Order: sequence, then C-alpha cells, then structure tokens
Amino acid sequence: MSTVAFKNYIDGQFAESTVTFDSIDPSKGTPWARMPAATVADVNRAVEAAHRALRSGPWALMTATARGKLLVRLGDLVVANVGRLAELETRDTGKIIRETRAQVAYVGDYYRYYGGLADKHEGAFVPIDKADMEVTIRPEPIGVVAAVVPWNSQLFLSAVKLGPALAAGCTVVLKASEDGPAPLLAFAELVHEAGFPAGTVSILTGFGHDCGHRLTSHPLVTRVAFTGGPTTARQIVINTAENLAYTTLELGGKSPVVVFADADLDSAANAVVAGIFAATGQSCVAGSRLLVERSVKDEFLARLKRKAEAIAIGDPQDPATEMGPLATLRQHERIESIVAESLAAGGHLVTGGARPKGKADGFYYEPTIIEAADQSLACVREELFGPVLSVLAFDSEAEALSLANDTPFGLASGVFTTNLARAHRIARGIHAGVVWINTYRAVSPLVPFGGYGQSGLGREGGLDAIRDYTRSKSVWIRTSDEPIPDPFVMR
Repeated sequence: MSTVAFKNYIDGQFAESTVTFDSIDPSKGTPWARMPAATVADVNRAVEAAHRALRSGPWALMTATARGKLLVRLGDLVVANVGRLAELETRDTGKIIRETRAQVAYVGDYYRYYGGLADKHEGAFVPIDKADMEVTIRPEPIGVVAAVVPWNSQLFLSAVKLGPALAAGCTVVLKASEDGPAPLLAFAELVHEAGFPAGTVSILTGFGHDCGHRLTSHPLVTRVAFTGGPTTARQIVINTAENLAYTTLELGGKSPVVVFADADLDSAANAVVAGIFAATGQSCVAGSRLLVERSVKDEFLARLKRKAEAIAIGDPQDPATEMGPLATLRQHERIESIVAESLAAGGHLVTGGARPKGKADGFYYEPTIIEAADQSLACVREELFGPVLSVLAFDSEAEALSLANDTPFGLASGVFTTNLARAHRIARGIHAGVVWINTYRAVSPLVPFGGYGQSGLGREGGLDAIRDYTRSKSVWIRTSDEPIPDPFVMR
C-alpha cells in the first residue's frame, strides 16, 4: 500500500517540506504516512505571514461580524467532514472511531459558539474624574498567536484556541504534535475552504527543538497557548523570555474520583470506567486516582473489575471496539515500566497489567487496576497517560479530601454521593479547576476549563476566553473648546 503524504499549510498555501518523517499507525506499529517537519525557515514564513495579515490586508480590515461568519462556516465544514477527520484521527492516534466521530462533531459547536461571540465582546466608556475628558476602552487583538497542541483530542484542543483567538481578531500559527498530526493537517483544508485570508491561520507540524522553539520564542509572537506536559511547558516558559509573550498552559493531571458509600455504585462505576479507560486513558482529565469509602471498597472494586475485563479491545476503526491502542511505543514502554515498579513496591494488581492476548502488533495495553496502600506508589503519583487506575480507600470525608488534594496537579475531579451538602463541601474544598458531581468528562464551549498548580495557568472555553486574546487600548478625548494652557506660564 502506498504511503499517504501530508503538507504544512503556510500563508494560504499547502507547502512541500524539505524534511519529512514517518507517522506510525498505533494499531499495527508500522508507518502509514509521511509528515512534513517544519524547519525554522518554515516557522519564520508562517509567523511573518500572520503578522502581515494582522497589520494589513483583508483580515485586518474585516469587521467582527464578518470574522464571526467565517468561524461559523468553519464549524459547518467540520461537521460536514466528520467522517474523514475522524478516520484520520483514529488511523494516526489509535483513538477509537466512535469516540473520534462524536468528538469531531462536537468541535463544530465550538467554532459556531465563538463565531456568534465575535461581535459581542465590547469595550467600555469610563466616567472619568475630569470634566473636560471622555475615555473609552477598546479591546484589540493581542497579536500573533502561537498555538501548540498535543496529539490527543487535537481538533478539540485546537478549537478552544483558534475559536476565541480568531473571534478576537488575532492571527494564529498552529503547531500540531509530531505524533499523529494527520487530522490537523487535513483540517487546514477546511480553513482554506472557509475563506480565511492568507496568513490568518497557518497549520504545521515539526519537532520541538527547532519548530517548537522558534515558534514560541519568535519576536513577532505576542501570545502562546499551549496544551501538553509540564516538561515541555517549562521549556516554553523559558522560550517566551525571549519575546515576553503572554502565555497560557493547559497541562496534565492526576485527577481524583471520590466515591462515597451512599453513591449509586453502578452509575459511579460506569463513570469511573469511562473516566480512565475512554481514549485508552490518554486524556488530561483522566480520572486516574479512585478514592473509595472503605465500607464499599471491595464491592465497588468487584464491579470495576467485571466492567474492565469486559471492555472490547481491538481495531480502533471497528465501531464495536471499546478501547484501542496507546498512541506511541514510548508511551507503552513507560506504562509497562511504571506498573512494574508500582507492583514491586507493594501495589496489588486487581486486573490487567499486560499486553492483551492476541495483540502482538501495535501498542495495546490492558485496562489495569492497581490497589495501593498509600499515595507513595509511582502509579498514584505520576500521570501515566494510559489505562491504569490506582485505588485507595478512605474512612472519612476529611481523609477523602486530604487524599484528593495530595498531588501537585489540579486539573479535574469527580465526586459521587447522594448527599447534596457533602457534594457542596467537597466541591468547595477540592483543589482543581473542574469538579464533576455524579458525572465525569462533561464539557461545553460555554464553560471555562483549566487547572491549578502543575496542571497549568489560565482558562480555555467560555466567554472570557476571547478577552484573553485581546488587550485594552485607552482612548482619551478632550472635550473642551478652550486651548490647553501654556504649562510654563504662571497664572
């Protein structure tokens, strides 16, 4: 079978690259496509085009209403092309087809939402304390945005950056991960078809040491929006010391799911399974730490074990498959290592912990549950980004809250209880940017999203996201007809 070739999208053109690399099909462990590796020169060209589009030309002159119409059209095109985008994401990342289809379809709502908001974020009139002055505050686009996204949920994670940035009038250079970039490079065709002027959006992929470094440190970039891991985030912060770009970071998590004895245990078990084994656990909000009240721990673990062992693992393109492979070989090897270390340190394997039988090819790993005596195990402390659930028991509400907050992360959390007062107490006390009560993994374009601590800085989604892509300009108007007095003449 011939290898599929993709191109970067720079300044309104699909560009050949002098450097390419193989993209691996995670379900087989073999190359299936050739990807362009953007060079420093490619990044320079994209950023310079974005700067021109911001300062002159059709995009700079476009009204907010016109920008909004383009975003709505882009959302419509995403929905119209769900099948192709989902198939590419599944092929290139191993995420199962029924997940990619559902998520890509919902991405269209994000572009429509921000398209509708484009002409509704307003400035202000300031009742200034000077009788002969009027002052207005104008929100203006912050500038050229460098948006950097990981391979998982990349169309969604791009939408929460592109949507508000374009609605605010910014221009964007979007870097897709070198792991699984196919759907975003294909999405560039829809950006082109929607009619965005050249330079408004460029989409490329490449490696961090040249492409990523140059993009986030470029002197014409004034805003960096990053989703990924803490290690890369720290490097980006160092890079932005060169351009002083305003930076938001949406990082990982070690999200706790707290199950009290009074919860609907079957409903909670379904949510826990979805929270950790959906997307093969490769989600920043994966509920990877289960905290369960001791009196129901054994019963609840038995339910989870049955559900985990019933998960259909297989070809991610098959609609019947419920869990696909991990996205990369290095991730598979890392999970194997941390699970082995955790079991050697005293963790009890409830189920999983190995490659599934009959899956010699590809990067498959069983749904895994490990019972831990305390928080010291590596599987409890570290974000594995895979289908591994660690379980700890608690005896009181205070202990549950203490365990939940005993982590440097703080992205998401879940609480299962029928006690409304307790639900409010835990929601108030837990240190996380998202608290789901009796549900898990719910998102909406109307709701802001982000974390505490090592889970990042800033918020994405919701109305306020547009403001994060603007800066205020104060306009002073003197209303008096009297000439300004000579400041050096004493009166």
